[in-house]
Parts: sequence; C-alpha cells; structure tokens
Amino acid sequence: MAKTARVRQGNDIAAWAALRAEAASCTRCDLYKHATQTVFGEGPVDARMMLVGEQPGDQEDVAGRPFVGPAGEVLDRALAEAGIARDGIYVTNAVKHFKFEQRGKRRIHSKPNAGEIIACRWWVEQESLLVKPEVTVALGATAGRAMLGKAVTIGKERGRPIDLPGGGLGWITIHPSYLLRIQDHGEADAEFAHFVADLKAAKTSLS
Repeated sequence: MAKTARVRQGNDIAAWAALRAEAASCTRCDLYKHATQTVFGEGPVDARMMLVGEQPGDQEDVAGRPFVGPAGEVLDRALAEAGIARDGIYVTNAVKHFKFEQRGKRRIHSKPNAGEIIACRWWVEQESLLVKPEVTVALGATAGRAMLGKAVTIGKERGRPIDLPGGGLGWITIHPSYLLRIQDHGEADAEFAHFVADLKAAKTSLS
C-alpha cells in the first residue's frame, strides 16, 4: 500500500473512532434513556458495500455490536450463500439504540417511529460519508427510509438498483428478522432464497 493510501486510511479509521465515541453519548432522541448502550456500525472503513439494518435487538444491545443475535445468524448464512464475506463489508443500523417494551423479564422489540429514524439518520449519513460504499443495501423499510430520506415500500423498490444522491447505488430488501417470523417452512425457504438473490444482485452491481 502506498504511503499516501496508508495515511488516508489511518485518518479515516481515526475519524470513524471519533464518530463512534461521539455516538456513544448520543441523546438525539429518548431511546438512549432505556437502552444499555449505543450500538454503532462496524467493518472496514474502506468497505465497498454497506448494509443498513433497522435497530439493535436485545443481544446487540448487550454486546454493543450489530447483528450478533438470531437475525444476525440468518444474515451471516445469507451472506455466505451470496458469496459475500461479512468481514469485508460495513454493517450498521438506521437507529443506534434498542427500542423495546418490557414484558416481565423479556424485552420485546418495538419498531422505531419516524422521528427516531430522522433523529438517528445523521449518524448513518456520517458513516456513509466516511466509508464511501459503492453499494448500500437497506435491510427493511426502516433502513430504506434512512437511506433515501423518505418512506419506502419494500415490494415496490425491492430488487432494483437506486441511484443515491450522495453517490453509489442503493438496494432495498427484507430484514432477516422477517424470515424468523415465517411459520411455513416452504415459504421461509423461498423467502430466504429471494433474500440471497437480492444480496447477489447487489454484489454484482459493484464496479
């Protein structure tokens, strides 16, 4: 690696670390009051592909890392089948704090509202500006809204490249947690295959 490239990457890593540290004390919305911690994105700062999920789940909230719970296991399996190495992509969420309802000892996921998505969008934009991904994949409608700045319908936008205002291409697909909620095994297998196909399509759009 040329010296200038090493310096640039070092600067980008330092900028990312500073951004992550700043996000750790984020109070842009009220979700920080009940979550364990901010769950920031992770991955190479020069990744060609970025994945954006909805928000951390219970296990992510505790671990402080994105996609390490059941949905993360589904995502890892889909990425492997699509021929995408997880350690080569940047993975983050549209909302950085876990939103939940307490039911006894369990914390049940609660969908972020528009205000919370808008409040947290600044962080996703800063991550994107640092990473400069060629392709950004939004996992679910919440992530799609964060990526495009407007409400989206997965059925309408899924499976086609979208030119992003800041450069690069965007893709919209389902969130892997959706696959965990499908009761019929045949339907679940078909949806998983569709999900893998979406990831493969996004991969092939890399220049």
